[in-house]
Amino acid sequence: VQLQASGGGLVQAGGSLRLSCAVSGRTLAGYNMAWFRQAPGKEREFAAAIYWNGELTTYMDSVKGRFTISRDNGKSTVYLQMNSLKPEDTAVYYCARDKDRFSTLYSRPTSYDDWGQGTLVTVSS
Repeated sequence: VQLQASGGGLVQAGGSLRLSCAVSGRTLAGYNMAWFRQAPGKEREFAAAIYWNGELTTYMDSVKGRFTISRDNGKSTVYLQMNSLKPEDTAVYYCARDKDRFSTLYSRPTSYDDWGQGTLVTVSS
């Protein structure tokens, strides 16, 4: 399976970006999906996740109310809409697919075993 993340770039604080993660090679249906991010010099951290049927989402506290994760199973694509961006959101953003189908929604990286290459988001102050 391949996960291709895109949509990153340079944006001013307060601006918006929409990340996309296109999944190919295997189906997206039945799998929870997540976005993680890694800032320079820091460990990878959970940002958002969406249940396999799209009915449940979860977010890290610092992005709640600003980020929205969504999915289109027909297009095998997961999105992350990021609004009101802050300089501390600067990071490489990775999408990931759950290890198992129809699993509980987790925020820990070890629950995901397929990762995209990442897309860089830079927020200037």
